[in-house]
Amino acid sequence: MKPVAHFKTITKHRRLVRQFCFQCGLYRQGLVHDLSKYSPTEFWVGAKYYQGNRSPNDMEKRDKGYSAAWLHHKGRNKHHLEYWIDYGWVGDHVELTGMRMPERYVVEMFCDRYAAARVYQGKDFSRSRPYEYYMQGKDHTLIHPESGALLETLLTMLRDYDDETVFRYIREEVLHNS
Repeated sequence: MKPVAHFKTITKHRRLVRQFCFQCGLYRQGLVHDLSKYSPTEFWVGAKYYQGNRSPNDMEKRDKGYSAAWLHHKGRNKHHLEYWIDYGWVGDHVELTGMRMPERYVVEMFCDRYAAARVYQGKDFSRSRPYEYYMQGKDHTLIHPESGALLETLLTMLRDYDDETVFRYIREEVLHNS
């Protein structure tokens, strides 16, 4: 059990997401981001499976075949694409599919991925890593095409431009009418 190390990691992550959300103008989302990680259901699992360089939920999945912490987390946090998976029409039949996410949650997901890469990669952080990570799983991800396109655009911009340019684009082009 590593409760102190886990607490420091999730708090550092939340601080970065809050900073990024504030730069986008998403003040409420920045303040409430990932508060469920401090709930007993998520926190103690995180402390038990803590590694410091990746999500503890991955290790719980390997150990148990599922992650109760992840199931709890994704069901309470709208910035995760998994929150938006439901049955929907695909052509002439119904199947599990990604529902269109409001832009503010796609932006929060971008901030979350950016912060996670910075926290878990530490001094080895690369601005291209969140883009690369997304592209590795893109073909197996149930995300609405419009939501996926926006996320990919933001991750590409993160890779290619500085923070000021990316956050200005989000404020002026993505969220200006939200």
